[in-house]
Amino acid sequence: MHVSLDGRTTSATGGMEWVKVSDEMFDCADRQSARADLALYGHGTFNIMDPYWPTAGDEPNAGRHTKTHSAWYNNVEKVVVSTKLKQQDHPGIKIISSNIAEYIAGLKQQPGRDIVMFGSPTLARSLMQDNLIDEYWLFINPVIVGAGKPLFGDMNQPIGLELVESTMFKNGVVCMHYVKA
Repeated sequence: MHVSLDGRTTSATGGMEWVKVSDEMFDCADRQSARADLALYGHGTFNIMDPYWPTAGDEPNAGRHTKTHSAWYNNVEKVVVSTKLKQQDHPGIKIISSNIAEYIAGLKQQPGRDIVMFGSPTLARSLMQDNLIDEYWLFINPVIVGAGKPLFGDMNQPIGLELVESTMFKNGVVCMHYVKA
């Protein structure tokens, strides 16, 4: 999840123009994706991802990361949390709109590899409230946004974390990998 130093995931206008990316960051994201066999999205992030990734790797100028992520996206099981999307509009993608915490807790009990969530800050806050996130991968961008959608909101209780790894990229972004303590 990309965040600003002040914990924002978007600017006041909803944009992410302040987010820095690089090939080395894409390599890190590719490693995360390779560990997962299920992708979890909120409807906003899904509406950005789904029109792009299924065919992005087929474009003539597609780079290595685009090809890798497009292939992963096309093969991974996807679950989207949304009250607006309808199941029949998205074959092969499971859409859930109720009993979300119970559904996600059930997914975590199933055999398989990791569940990964890119973006989806509103869903992330909900899952934090229900203590359903085991690992946090935060790409902290060197900017103070000041206003916009926060990643962290009011919590019922603190969530203790242990830093597993931190990586500073050449563009100034720091990836912090935490697990629940």
